[in-house]
Amino acid sequence: MKRLVLILLLLATPLMAVEPDEVLSDPALEARARDVSKGLRCLVCRNESIDESNASLARDLRLLLRERLVAGDSDQQAIDFIVARYGEYVLLKPDTRGANWLLWAAGPLMLLMAGGVGLAYLRGREKAGSDGEPPLSDEEQARLRDILRQ
Repeated sequence: MKRLVLILLLLATPLMAVEPDEVLSDPALEARARDVSKGLRCLVCRNESIDESNASLARDLRLLLRERLVAGDSDQQAIDFIVARYGEYVLLKPDTRGANWLLWAAGPLMLLMAGGVGLAYLRGREKAGSDGEPPLSDEEQARLRDILRQ
């Protein structure tokens, strides 16, 4: 029984999707390719890197990346080439330059705006509650108790 559990645990671990025919003969170059491919998004699987994805488009991107590295591109040049071809969406961690800073700041800004709107609403309710109708008279309270008993 313990062996079965161990085998199932080993099968459940994530495996890299790089196929043997994709692996470069130069170990240093292959290590660079693996390192760069961990930062590139699979366009089919969305939140998986191309290194982890089994999609055919991810395989094409892995091959393209390796071709660029074999051709002599630096890591950044290879990434720039792929971004120029597929857009910034291919980056798992986009940079904060240009218009992207607005996307990075949108979450905290929306939280601050929601907090401000919430405080304004609560203050408005507090003022409305104190300026409202006068409290019930003794006669009205007695009538309300009679209604609630029925």
